[in-house]
Amino acid sequence: MNEDRSFADDLLEGADAIAAFLYGDKTKRRKVYHLAAINGLPTFNLGALVCARKSTLLDWVKAQEARGMKP
Repeated sequence: MNEDRSFADDLLEGADAIAAFLYGDKTKRRKVYHLAAINGLPTFNLGALVCARKSTLLDWVKAQEARGMKP
């Protein structure tokens, strides 16, 4: 698979998509916005759209677990 396609497959666009990935429920998008606002969640903006990489979020969760903190 080429690098461009793997990035596209790894990209989550919008708080709904991030919430569905992390919580299994897109209605939890307010949690995503809150965590992103306090720099607790590794996100970035593409224009006005909050985005994240699946792989980065999984690494972040693993780091939270390793520290004994709840994500």
